[in-house]
Amino acid sequence: MAGKNRHLKLREKPASYGLGINATRSVFPIFDSISPEQNNIQLEIFDDNLFIYGNSLLAILLKDRTTGKNIIWATDDYLTLGSIYSKENEIQLDNINSDNQKFIKPRITKSYEKQNNRTREKAEVFTPSWVCNLQNNLIDEAWFDRKDVFNKTEGKTWVTNNEKIIFTNEKNKSWQDYIDARRMEITCGEAPYLVSRYDTVTGESISLNSRIGLLDRKLRVVNENTNNEEEWYQWTQRAFQSTYGFEFQGDNLLLARENLLLTFIDNIKYKLGREPNLVELKRIATIISWNIWQMDGLTFTIPLSEEIDDDYMQITLDDYLSGDAKKREPNFCKIKDWRSGKIVEYRSLIEGNRYV
Repeated sequence: MAGKNRHLKLREKPASYGLGINATRSVFPIFDSISPEQNNIQLEIFDDNLFIYGNSLLAILLKDRTTGKNIIWATDDYLTLGSIYSKENEIQLDNINSDNQKFIKPRITKSYEKQNNRTREKAEVFTPSWVCNLQNNLIDEAWFDRKDVFNKTEGKTWVTNNEKIIFTNEKNKSWQDYIDARRMEITCGEAPYLVSRYDTVTGESISLNSRIGLLDRKLRVVNENTNNEEEWYQWTQRAFQSTYGFEFQGDNLLLARENLLLTFIDNIKYKLGREPNLVELKRIATIISWNIWQMDGLTFTIPLSEEIDDDYMQITLDDYLSGDAKKREPNFCKIKDWRSGKIVEYRSLIEGNRYV
């Protein structure tokens, strides 16, 4: 889990966050589970498999669909590299597609001191994979009305159910209904509740069938129930379309988006036995860029809106006519409802509009 302390909202059970979404977040923040010795762990972030497809794919992962520009850093952790890395600036391809491309790292690979600093300054906490699994199991227990559907927890680990997931003939309980059921991770950080390519404690890779993320589970169901490429790709897209998450800090958001795209690559290799083509990757990346978005969790706007340039704010007609350009309406974040095809302000979806 990551985000500024004023955005931290801990819950003991799943909550509804508009669009019929179930949202989840850990109630077990772990502040001291990383040892200095783990700093040398290397993970394939900014994987060469993505760079070989060229800048057009990476540009999609950097896109902010609300502003039409790129996501911003929203952190000064990289300011020592130069002023272009200041928190209010956009993340540009040249910033990451260079000799510096490995400087954005998952939390597990950050220095012990930097981890502690981000915990103190931004309430960025470390959620172990076994905790993510426990909470995701609760969501599935409620949906299936039975326990241990995908795995069974054993202490701080889990044992995967390798049998095909069984769906009943009840109304709204088909495998297709499960794929379309909306899920969201709030203040998602690197999105460990959505995809679990690596263990957040050890940094070790997790095999495909043993992954515990909400999207991982949807994709497993797609793999088990589709019989040809066209059907598989159709329902894989729908799985991504029904999976959401937002994050304050740009580096975390970029890692989350990449984790989701690499998860797609893992699954197409597993199910179809081939690499994805650029068209397929761009379609999935576009969904990800809409569904995993950058937002201040309290204001539902672009982070640091009050500090960045005027292009991120909308001047009202009254302000313009009165000459008072300092009064501006915030630019509320927009997301896409893929089933209706509508683009909506996220704040309008909060249950009961109680925050509007």
